[in-house]
Amino acid sequence: MYQSKTKLRVRYGETDQMGYVYYGNYAEYFEVGRVESLRNLGCTYKNLESEGIWLPVLDFQIKYLSPARYDDLLTITTKITKLPTARIHFNYEIHNEVGEMLTLAETNLVFISAETGKPTRCPDRLSKTLSAYFED
Repeated sequence: MYQSKTKLRVRYGETDQMGYVYYGNYAEYFEVGRVESLRNLGCTYKNLESEGIWLPVLDFQIKYLSPARYDDLLTITTKITKLPTARIHFNYEIHNEVGEMLTLAETNLVFISAETGKPTRCPDRLSKTLSAYFED
């Protein structure tokens, strides 16, 4: 299993009148975690796109446990629990600065050829890098 952590502070514009993070903003928080996780593996979205690979979200599931609030320092934990094929699965947890778990989520993304618009395999270099985390 591969895991990374990304910190993010809740900005005022991301909250509603109650000072809670608006529910729709969590998808962006998970994207930040996902992008930084891949970056830490040496595979940026920018590089994928320059190589003709798109990575759209296939599905997204979330469970809200407690609200994040304005100015909270959040830790987004992003996990890849199995080697990707034509799909890559991410699990997420968001904790506040006192360690309280606020949300759990999952996304599945598909590697798509920009040329054909059809699914393609995970790039070899990403597969090889991730395989080290799944050796017994």
